[in-house]
Amino acid sequence: MKRSSKSEGKKQAKARKAKKPSAVKSFFTGRAGITAYVWLYFMIFTVFILVFMWLFQYAFLANYYRSAKIRDINKAANKIIDAYDTDRESRTNKTVAYDNSLCIVITDEAGNVETLENNLGSFSQLSRDVTENYSLEIFQLKNELDDADENYITKVYKNPDFEVKGIYYCAKIYTDDAPKQAYLFIESTIEPIDSTVSIIREQLIYITVILFEMAFIVTMFISMRVSRPIVNITKTAKRFGEGDYEVEFDGKGYKEVDELSEVLNDAKNEIRKVSDLRKELIANISHDLRTPLTMVKAYAEMIRDLSGDNPVKRAEHVQVIIDEADRLSNLVNNLLELSKLESGNMELNIKEFSVNDKLKDCMTRYQLLIEQNGYDIQCELDDDRKVKADPDKIDQVIYNFINNAINYTGDNKVIRLRQIDLDNAVRIEVSDNGKGISKELLPKVFDRYYRGERVKRDVVGTGLGLSICKEILKCHDFAFGVRSEEGKGSTFWFEIPL
Repeated sequence: MKRSSKSEGKKQAKARKAKKPSAVKSFFTGRAGITAYVWLYFMIFTVFILVFMWLFQYAFLANYYRSAKIRDINKAANKIIDAYDTDRESRTNKTVAYDNSLCIVITDEAGNVETLENNLGSFSQLSRDVTENYSLEIFQLKNELDDADENYITKVYKNPDFEVKGIYYCAKIYTDDAPKQAYLFIESTIEPIDSTVSIIREQLIYITVILFEMAFIVTMFISMRVSRPIVNITKTAKRFGEGDYEVEFDGKGYKEVDELSEVLNDAKNEIRKVSDLRKELIANISHDLRTPLTMVKAYAEMIRDLSGDNPVKRAEHVQVIIDEADRLSNLVNNLLELSKLESGNMELNIKEFSVNDKLKDCMTRYQLLIEQNGYDIQCELDDDRKVKADPDKIDQVIYNFINNAINYTGDNKVIRLRQIDLDNAVRIEVSDNGKGISKELLPKVFDRYYRGERVKRDVVGTGLGLSICKEILKCHDFAFGVRSEEGKGSTFWFEIPL
């Protein structure tokens, strides 16, 4: 059988591997790992940056350079106009022409040249036009400016000798003496120098290669760094899913993974508690069912084989069978009631009743136990108060607290049922003088089938009494608890709000 199960497990593992899709297929079907996603997104981002850089260098560089050059010419023109007809005019014209590689021409209204500063050399069309006394470009620009609504115009041209593009700038110069006393003409190339462009584009190729390599390495590192704690948690979760409750979820990563690890550890502890409780519950129920069933069977066989013809013995044996059957019935009823309470299907019948009357009525059940077995059970009442709750369920809580005290009280069998009136509630306490409960075990006393070191008494419960009490009080939304000191007994209590 073991060999068969192992071979079957290997077959299932192979089948899972065979069904496992490839990495590419997993990605397109949305089942790829976080490492692949991080790597892909980072690489896409890198490609986007490189495409943007290449577009800028090849497609937009000329337009950007032209716009920047026009802005620079506008600034230079403003400086020249501000210095016109002042003692700074000559120096300003020379400086502006040199700093910006411009050809500057200033003429009067008739087109006569007043100033010529050429820093373009043989590239300058304006300089050639003026020096050769053609002035065709100047008059054409002047006429276009006069026809325009603006104070200046710009015009792009292509130099036929050098196959480069340039720009003309023409503006009117106003002075205080005459509104149109002079014209300013500026010429500049608007194409970047070829050697500079070649260097920039060559650098761009190297930058692209280096950036791709760095992006690949950095992306792999980041993706592994991001996915490693999640992969570790996944491996731990698989072990936990196989039933290993000793695993510890440890993110060792970023904040979110650490928080996830804490949540998973809390969930693991709760599931382990549930699993332990389930095992304990099955063991205890099996034990509690087996004992009375064994007694029923044994006494039934005794009636059949020994006491069938003896009325006295037969009656005794039949009574034992009836008592054990009642015990079985009580256990099953308690399990059903606890199940109803925990599932929220139990309906409460809320009524108003007297606390004094309720506690006195509870005490009547234990008169026989007090008289025959020597128990010292007393009820200490405070001023009577009216409260609202389900009286039958409150009866059950008080009875279970008293029965629990009877099972655990000390040798002098002292038990106290108290009513304590508070400002906005009535507290009901049941105290015993038994061995008490340690601080470590106090949180477990209301758990299903929790068993302490029980003292054998005349009243024996099913092990579910305190769990039923807890669920009833939770349904009422009443505060409850227990306080205990080892060697001095325990006190179980709950409060009914006014």
